Amino acid sequence: MSNDPLLQPFQLKHLTLKNRIMITSHEPAYPEDGMPKERYRAYHLERAKAGVGLTMTAGSASVARDSPPVFNNILAWKDEVVGHMKEMVDACHDHGCAVMIQLTHLGRRTRWDKADWLPVVSASHLREPSHRAFPKVAEDWDIARIIEDYADAAERMQAAGVDGIELESYGHLMEQFYSPLTNSLEGPYGGSLDNRLRFVWDVLGAIRERCGKEFIVGIRYSGDEDLPGGLTKEDGLTISQRFKDSGMVDFLNVVKGHIDTDPGLTDLIPIQGMRNAPHLDFAGEIRAATDFPTFHAAKIPDVATARHAIASGKVDMVGMTRAHMADPHLVRKIVEGREDDIRPCVGANYCLDRIYQGGMALCTHNPSTGREVEQPHTIEKAETPKRVTIIGAGPAGMEAARVSAERGHHVTVFEAADQPGGQLRLTAQQERRREMISIIAWRFEQCTKLGVDFRFNTYAEVEDVLATNPDEVFVATGGLPHTDVLNDGNDKVVSSWDIISGDVKAGHDVLVFDDAGDHSGLQAADMISATGAKVEIVTPDRSFAPEVMAMNLVPYMRAMQERDVTFTVTWRLKSVVKEGNQLKAILGSDYGNFQKERIVDQVVVNHGTRPLDELYFDLKPLSRNGGEVDYDALATGGIQEVETNPEGAFRLFRIGDAVAARNTHAAIYDALRLARGL
Repeated sequence: MSNDPLLQPFQLKHLTLKNRIMITSHEPAYPEDGMPKERYRAYHLERAKAGVGLTMTAGSASVARDSPPVFNNILAWKDEVVGHMKEMVDACHDHGCAVMIQLTHLGRRTRWDKADWLPVVSASHLREPSHRAFPKVAEDWDIARIIEDYADAAERMQAAGVDGIELESYGHLMEQFYSPLTNSLEGPYGGSLDNRLRFVWDVLGAIRERCGKEFIVGIRYSGDEDLPGGLTKEDGLTISQRFKDSGMVDFLNVVKGHIDTDPGLTDLIPIQGMRNAPHLDFAGEIRAATDFPTFHAAKIPDVATARHAIASGKVDMVGMTRAHMADPHLVRKIVEGREDDIRPCVGANYCLDRIYQGGMALCTHNPSTGREVEQPHTIEKAETPKRVTIIGAGPAGMEAARVSAERGHHVTVFEAADQPGGQLRLTAQQERRREMISIIAWRFEQCTKLGVDFRFNTYAEVEDVLATNPDEVFVATGGLPHTDVLNDGNDKVVSSWDIISGDVKAGHDVLVFDDAGDHSGLQAADMISATGAKVEIVTPDRSFAPEVMAMNLVPYMRAMQERDVTFTVTWRLKSVVKEGNQLKAILGSDYGNFQKERIVDQVVVNHGTRPLDELYFDLKPLSRNGGEVDYDALATGGIQEVETNPEGAFRLFRIGDAVAARNTHAAIYDALRLARGL
């Protein structure tokens, strides 16, 4: 029996959880037709096999037709969900993992133009900023109907064999009823706190009547909305005690904050550059005040913090949800004493930001997450060891090296710099994005353990590659900034990389032209504005940095709005000309023949990268496949068997930004798919 606090069992009513680590309810947007089918099941099963004590499915499975998901959620109001849930529950139970599901009615946190185009309903007409729908105020028949919807959904889940359910409150209809900010009702469901809580009690009562006293029911709620006029910490303590005293709630899953805006959501679910476990002490206060089973999760990415959360008695179960997206085998590695092998969550939030834009959750540096069926997390050994040579030690090259070495191949990596990292080492120079370097550091450590031969400070030429006598060659040389985008004055601008690297000093009055919409443009503007310079960001897009996405945008906006940075959309930089000791930037518009001018002393251009591909084209005629990739095999997990030049000495593949400017996930996914088939 281990003495590790994380590995101790926890008794929740009649249910024994085998350890204190849980995956909190979240929606990775993997359902098909609203059902948790093969992809969804494989995702949770992978983590169950690796030993997690409790996995919670469905961030907000919908209980009602008039609660349409704004992204791809489970539809718990359909009877057909029972069979799919049972299949997943049974599979996880086979590995000793408990399974729960979160149920909700979104209330105003959705849109009327989704699914069946039904009116959005809430306890007031107040619109949620994030989803922009003006709700109807719930009538008595709405309330009665929704209460039954909750009970129906709970009964379905009980029939599916789940170990319990969790009701989502914060930001959703339940909290919309009991928060003074979002309840304008009169009579039995409005006014006093007792009245505002009545909806919750009625829902819980209906569930208990339908499912019995022994069925485990918890609630995930905010103990402090942290909004003027909203629920205070004192309110949260009172509500927490009432949940316990009701006798209808078996555990509390507490968070802090609000999610009706992007900044609120980001404070509640912090991202990289923000403090780890910012609300853990608050959860501990709830636990101490109620002496009741308490769960919590909010940027607890590492084992040490999770262990402290349990050992200190702050919580009974600690959520490590994004950490399990990065490494589904986290618990197994703790049990085996291999904590240094855990792939770290870097808080990039690619997972959440993608689902809020309508995609499925993907991990920025574990491309197998969400692709467990077609891209398993375990790398199989190759039948025949080969010699694999890789040029470039950025994210693509490092993943190709790791996977090739896991396959049992002899791997040589050439890197022109004195250490690995590529563009990630550049982006991690800013404190806000410092965690990104762990993507490289983890791979370097794994490669070192596997015996990869790194040759740093080596600008590889054709002769260097041929000297390794390779069977397979990966060109992962990345790209260089492209700033040649103007009609006139391209020689008068600098790149965002010049600023981020420190190679060029920031000016005093600066125009940043962001025509890529990724982190580089915002990083450069952020760093320049931090010097006290006057900064204007100009983009031809109708919104800022669309590739950065909502939650990642929040810290940038906070910093730059405080410094009074100007944000100008729908204007394109056309030319830059010298005017005395300064520069005249001429802006045009894609919408018509319009023009503006700016007088500045520095112009920074962010327009992505162009491939650094000279070596690739030098090697191409020497290769067996001429660099050609079988896209069908790439997309389906097949083997690359193209041979257009049988006299060639090796097969050649180009990956990452050496192909075209994309993102970190794309670079790593390139490498994984190709290297695992060698």
